[in-house]
Amino acid sequence: MTTVRAVVIAKPGGVDVLSVGEVDVRAPGPFEIAVKVKAAGLNRADLLQRMGLYPAPAGSPDNVPGLEYAGEVIALGENVTEVREGDRVMGIVGGGAMAEEVIVDARCAVPIPESLAFEQAAAIPEAFFTAFDALVLQAKMTLGDVVLIHAVGSGVGAAAVQLVRAASARAFGTSRTQEKLDRAHALGTEAGILATDGKFADALRAKSGQRGADIILDTVGAAYLSENLHALADGGRMVAVGLLGGATGELPMGMLLKKRARILGTVLRSRPREDKIALAQAFRRSALPLFATGQLAPVIDQVFSMTAVREAHQRLEQNATFGKLILTWP
Repeated sequence: MTTVRAVVIAKPGGVDVLSVGEVDVRAPGPFEIAVKVKAAGLNRADLLQRMGLYPAPAGSPDNVPGLEYAGEVIALGENVTEVREGDRVMGIVGGGAMAEEVIVDARCAVPIPESLAFEQAAAIPEAFFTAFDALVLQAKMTLGDVVLIHAVGSGVGAAAVQLVRAASARAFGTSRTQEKLDRAHALGTEAGILATDGKFADALRAKSGQRGADIILDTVGAAYLSENLHALADGGRMVAVGLLGGATGELPMGMLLKKRARILGTVLRSRPREDKIALAQAFRRSALPLFATGQLAPVIDQVFSMTAVREAHQRLEQNATFGKLILTWP
């Protein structure tokens, strides 16, 4: 066992339950590596875990948040051939990334492009893996697809815009603020829709030549369910990756049948290790090279020290961010 510093949740509650303490980290087992964490991304799941509303999956610490990391390999378990000590890697975990050291499956670790700093790399895994899985692997995005991205200013939204652009598809975004729509346009959206009233279907049709959405990337959930069906084109696919607007809603089944639409759901945190390995390898093959060419780039709102984790949580709760919040070890 090794004792390291970590962000610790004392008990469910507000930001005051967060502090930097010490935790024990075991040695890596077969197929595992130990990574010295340099930076970690903050996600809404971390806020929910802090409040006691999103327990960590089995095998992940309940009291140390963090779903994504960027760092340096410092030890190898048995049977590891994918990486070497000293390699710079990034990836997703079920929890515990906000510690100075984390144990991960080597097959889930993705090399950090040489041009990126650790802070930039930490903004990639959760946002880009989620968007890549939803758009490419689940919805089968193809050339020319009209893709509607909700909460386009979020980490996942900013990543999705770039993936859509790289696929030569057409990106449209919704937000509740014009500033975020303007920044998303700079990333590659064809047009933005101000959705302060929860309505966007008519505006999307007007802006897309009456086509509607071939794919909707939905982080909102129940509050947008009916409007999403109205916005879909015939044969369209909606991929739900978040439930910020509620988990239960009414589904207009007649419209679903008439449009031959498909509704897909996906989540990364609780998926089996085999699925995460497959996703990491698919991302490494298809998307990772695009960071070297500049077609994809991490979008960072602000970088905090781990000792300022309470301030970072407050910033995310204000819903004013565009892109990712990153925490680093001083």
